[in-house]
Amino acid sequence: MIELLVKGGLSYLLGSIVGSLVIGGFRGVDIRALGSGNAGATNALRTQGKRIAFGVLVIDLAKGWIATHLIAPALLPGIAPAAPALHPWCVTACGLAVILGHVYPLWFGFRGGKGVATLVGAVLGIHPWLLLPMVLTWLAAVMLFGFVGLASMLSAFALAVSIALSAGNPRAPLLSFGVLVALLIVFTHRSNIARMRAGTESRARRLWLFGSHGRQA
Repeated sequence: MIELLVKGGLSYLLGSIVGSLVIGGFRGVDIRALGSGNAGATNALRTQGKRIAFGVLVIDLAKGWIATHLIAPALLPGIAPAAPALHPWCVTACGLAVILGHVYPLWFGFRGGKGVATLVGAVLGIHPWLLLPMVLTWLAAVMLFGFVGLASMLSAFALAVSIALSAGNPRAPLLSFGVLVALLIVFTHRSNIARMRAGTESRARRLWLFGSHGRQA
């Protein structure tokens, strides 16, 4: 249990390094006061340009990957390994913690982003093949509906469904991760849901992914 707590704590602190807020700090910009107010790569793209958005994306992806691929399986000096039955839950603890750190960053007043890029990085560190249904679902949803927030929520649920349908043991820790992060991504997108219901959510044009013509319609 101590191993889970320590690794979860380290992952949370890592998650609190929010890419847009770190880069913005060097430039004297708080992205939370611009655009949608979200401290994520999408808002960075809209308000700061492609180069800044790319840097934000790299940081937020990398910390998710580090948490699940490096911290979760690591042998920590002075920390007794968890019991065999608990050890598989290290990935769940680290994956959830790094995303929670991004959403509620200790270093930035507990006001962070929505956790999608960090989730992608965490999944990349767990099993890269799990990204396929997420990416395909995200692309299809953006092209069909035009809502980036909706696409992000659906892709998170696609992850949970993919894990539920996949073979392999132990399944419970990974399935728990998939279900919990899907619910968390819906929670972080609650403002998007409210705007969609009110008809005020911005739509991305079909070519948004492929060039400058993809400004919000």
